[in-house]
Amino acid sequence: MSAEKPLRADAQRKREALLATAREVFDTGGFFDLRFDDFARLAGVGTGTLYRHFPTREALAEAVYHGEVAALCDRARQLQATLPAAEALATFLRGMVEHIAAHEGLARTLATLMADRSGVLAEGSRALEQAVTDLVTAAVRDGAVRDDVGAGAVMMALHGIGAAHDRPDWRAEADDIITLVLDGLRRPHSDG
Repeated sequence: MSAEKPLRADAQRKREALLATAREVFDTGGFFDLRFDDFARLAGVGTGTLYRHFPTREALAEAVYHGEVAALCDRARQLQATLPAAEALATFLRGMVEHIAAHEGLARTLATLMADRSGVLAEGSRALEQAVTDLVTAAVRDGAVRDDVGAGAVMMALHGIGAAHDRPDWRAEADDIITLVLDGLRRPHSDG
């Protein structure tokens, strides 16, 4: 049982406005150019509201990070519930490349801000890895994916894709890596 009381509707709206503003600023890469109080002005709320919800810049970054992870995990569950297992896995992995490409500034800013908060990063990484594990497990169960390669290898490929974002042909190469991963996971068909 959580000790936190649910926020009133207007407080929840203001919190969401602050998170949306922070996410937009992260995406542009301008997070460090702003004074912390500027987030309140940009979100259309008072500075007291900002500090009540997020006492520090790091607390705001942590909330954005948790929101990102939760959205990706929700996406994985939604795909698993609506698509055949192998297609859900492929769609999720290709979507991760899209996400990395669309939110490069967000990823860089979060990585910088969260570097000394490894526990928070590890928690998010575990949640994402569990989502990928669930997708891989379902595809193995369907017989579409081999059972001798775990989700950890898939996560490592995703981390590598994200880390190589500075390469000139990153997008094409990232798509190629996902194709290689998916081809490598596919269960070989026995002829004969």
